[in-house]
Amino acid sequence: MKKPPAYRNAALPPGRRVKDLLRRMTLEEKAAQMMCVWQQKAETLVDERGNFDPAKARKAFRKGHGLGQVGRPSDAGGARDSAENRGPRTMAELTNAIQRFFLENSRLGIPVIFHEECLHGHAAIGATSFPQPIGLGATFDPELVEQVFTVTAAEARCRGAHQALTPVVDVARDPRWGRVEETYGEDPYLVSRMGIAAVRGFQGDATFRDKRRLLATLKHFAAHGQPEGGTNCAPANVSERVLRETFLYTFKEAIQKGGAISVMASYNEIDGVPSHANRWLLRDVLRKEWGFAGFIVSDYYAITELNYRADVRGHAVAADKKKAARLAVEAGVNIELPEPDCYRHLVELVNEGTLQEAQLDDLVAPMLYWKFRLGLFDDPYVDPAEAERIVGCEAHRKLALQAARETIVLLKNEGALLPLDPARLGSIAVIGPNADRVIQGGYSSVPKRFVTVLEGIRAAVGDRVDVRYSEGCKITIGGSWQEDAVTPSDPETDRKQIAEAVAVAGGCDAVVLVIGGNEQTSREGWGLKHLGDRASLDLIGRQEELARALIATGKPVVVCLFNGRPISIRWLAEHAPAILECWYLGQEAGIALAEVLFGTVNPGGKLPITVPRSAGHLPAFYNHKPSARRGYLFDDVSPLYAFGFGLSYTTFAVKNVRLSEPVIARAGTTRALAEVTNTGSREGTEVVQLYIRDRVSSVTRPVKELKGFVRVALRPGETKTVSFDITPESLACYDHEMQYVVEPGEFTVMVGTSSRDADLQTAALTVAR
Repeated sequence: MKKPPAYRNAALPPGRRVKDLLRRMTLEEKAAQMMCVWQQKAETLVDERGNFDPAKARKAFRKGHGLGQVGRPSDAGGARDSAENRGPRTMAELTNAIQRFFLENSRLGIPVIFHEECLHGHAAIGATSFPQPIGLGATFDPELVEQVFTVTAAEARCRGAHQALTPVVDVARDPRWGRVEETYGEDPYLVSRMGIAAVRGFQGDATFRDKRRLLATLKHFAAHGQPEGGTNCAPANVSERVLRETFLYTFKEAIQKGGAISVMASYNEIDGVPSHANRWLLRDVLRKEWGFAGFIVSDYYAITELNYRADVRGHAVAADKKKAARLAVEAGVNIELPEPDCYRHLVELVNEGTLQEAQLDDLVAPMLYWKFRLGLFDDPYVDPAEAERIVGCEAHRKLALQAARETIVLLKNEGALLPLDPARLGSIAVIGPNADRVIQGGYSSVPKRFVTVLEGIRAAVGDRVDVRYSEGCKITIGGSWQEDAVTPSDPETDRKQIAEAVAVAGGCDAVVLVIGGNEQTSREGWGLKHLGDRASLDLIGRQEELARALIATGKPVVVCLFNGRPISIRWLAEHAPAILECWYLGQEAGIALAEVLFGTVNPGGKLPITVPRSAGHLPAFYNHKPSARRGYLFDDVSPLYAFGFGLSYTTFAVKNVRLSEPVIARAGTTRALAEVTNTGSREGTEVVQLYIRDRVSSVTRPVKELKGFVRVALRPGETKTVSFDITPESLACYDHEMQYVVEPGEFTVMVGTSSRDADLQTAALTVAR
């Protein structure tokens, strides 16, 4: 009996199996591992209903070279198919069928990886929908984020997925950018802690033995979050020092402390070099300097954009797709997503001597390694019944509700209007274009349930309070995140609706006004005809007119904002008595908001990004340099709401900020301590924040930088001591010679409840020479 090849021996370590398999592979088979199909599933793998089509598969892959990845099996069949036919069981059956085909019909039986979008839950029919990352950032709760993505991984993996194109660890420093909602905010430390938590949720211990975890993919590498003009994919015009301290930091932390296995390169250029062709970024920094041993995926069609792509233009650093493929391979991009395009030329490039086969070996090996680690050669299939059982289950719904509760940020509560007391309300008006709308933000699907704000309020008060509804106005006409065209609302129609809303409000005791943005007004601008960035941060359409008219009635008005980016609500900030920032809360939106409105839950979220007064005040991030923010003629240079800010139905005091060691050596450590007290009458949770400033340095340093935070739950009158470790990493910077060092001198340590100076107490730290 012929002995099976070593790569088939599950008892051997993955590295040895990779080495054996790689030496058996032809050049064509290696190239195939560097390719993926996504929309081409319809031509090569599935029928019009999204079911596996063996005849198509045999024709498309008749040479038996195999394939590296299949993109998003959850969308097989597209909009023409029903939710029932694209549910958990059906997807699991589809992935099993496709996997079986490649195992049995490729020469060496190499399995494929299925990748999926998992930005705030698996973007698939029936999956649990959590708050968008900008909302999760507002929780300042890494433990919660890890739980969210543990659930997300389980729901996607049981359907057959292996890799999540998540988390986004971009630092969002321009709120005009439509992808702010995909990020955890503007601060590199906060983003890094959330990124580490997300990776741990997705990957667990990275053994993948329980078939409940996914490979995490950090994106978008790098500096995608401060594009020129705030427009998606525009150049990142930052110095190497800012690049390292702000934008690369989050990736480095998520790789070295979180263990992220995959990275997605970004569309943008840095210093004239697009990321997909940037050898310094992908090889020198990522692999050599940081020791990254995983694999790099291209962003969708981004290798093509090294040449030219009609609907986005492109970078024009490659004369054609063949040259684009060479640049990407030389930079170290392991696989081209989402379709075979430029990498179709890999075999030709090797045969003509432009590339060496060994270069492909280096890029294919880590992808094979993780296919072995995932167990795909030995146990490749999933159980459709298990998928049906756990996707969108009650335990996951409860976690989605908790995440939504922690997301909500109380920005204003004049006269303690909130919480509302149903016993004192005969009627309540729920008004606004987002009041009865399913609104989740981008990269979403259709969860098993979604509770609108109107539905949540009605459920909370039952028949005790008469709940009346009026849309008030529209933001856009119909539309969705996917549609290219965005149609503004009609002014005449809006004003008729405003009059109707005023009439409804006039007959009620209080008004809940639900306004903001929607999936069309803040989104990924992925093409010249599909835009999502804005030149203004003001409320769109007649929403402010609606708010002014309602407040003019004299009724108490609670403003609830649902949006993917900060909105400049200058008039509302002055005139609305109560304001809640909700971001996008996920499937339990209405339940969570009603709990906060009526006091069942005390809000404790904090702003993960500054809310500026206008687009003209940008950049507005809090951690600016000392020479910035001198001031403006005729306007206030300060933000409308600061990073880290958020009120509660109770009050807190932070006192007695001190250091365990006020003088330390350059390699030394100390601890910042403080007492936090609940000085109000309700139980609540405060996020205590640690900021540090280097007083005098060889290069300019920010006026303050977040270096720690902790959530503290306190009963009325209760005091707890919080502590933060201050290590060399907390104090280091890239000096004049670009060396990462702790410089001796004076540092100001600040502890408090937001980044505002008025909310911080200080202590002095000396680093001795």
